[in-house]
Amino acid sequence: MQDDDFSLFKDAVRGVKQITHDRADTGKTRRNQQQIAKRRAHATTSQVSLRIDGLSDQFVIDVAAEEELHWARDGVQDSQMRRLKAGQIAFEGSLDLHGLSVEKAREQMWAFIAEANRYEIRCVRITHGKAARLDGKRPLIKSHVNTWLRQHPQVLGFTSCLPRHGGTGSVYVMLKRTMLEGRDE
Repeated sequence: MQDDDFSLFKDAVRGVKQITHDRADTGKTRRNQQQIAKRRAHATTSQVSLRIDGLSDQFVIDVAAEEELHWARDGVQDSQMRRLKAGQIAFEGSLDLHGLSVEKAREQMWAFIAEANRYEIRCVRITHGKAARLDGKRPLIKSHVNTWLRQHPQVLGFTSCLPRHGGTGSVYVMLKRTMLEGRDE
């Protein structure tokens, strides 16, 4: 009986070749570092020289991945900024910029703030991420968002979020409101 099993096994594995290496082929292509570097460089260069949104990329403030962001326009009360930082001003809209090119992030942020302004929204959250880049440089989108928000005419101030809302990968943004019936807070 054992001879029958052995001969059946030999017949079943006839023509099979022994594997000569111990690494599996996952089917994934290897990353082309030159192509990745070219895409990153292309993402940071502007395709259009004329800016109609007023946001400049001439000087971008580099920030670290875990760095807390905080900025307020002159005249904004410290107590309002403390409330914003503590998450006591509810955000009514949220935008996620993960995985976007710098140019696409700029467009989406500008459109998002414009829409929030139309609806008289006081506070929004923008998630920029804090990607630790492979080349050791600072987070690209986070640094640009930090710069753009300081330039945007509708932004009164911003601060990094509480951990439950994204921590240093997101910011609460306090916006101006026109409020037809009364003054802005």
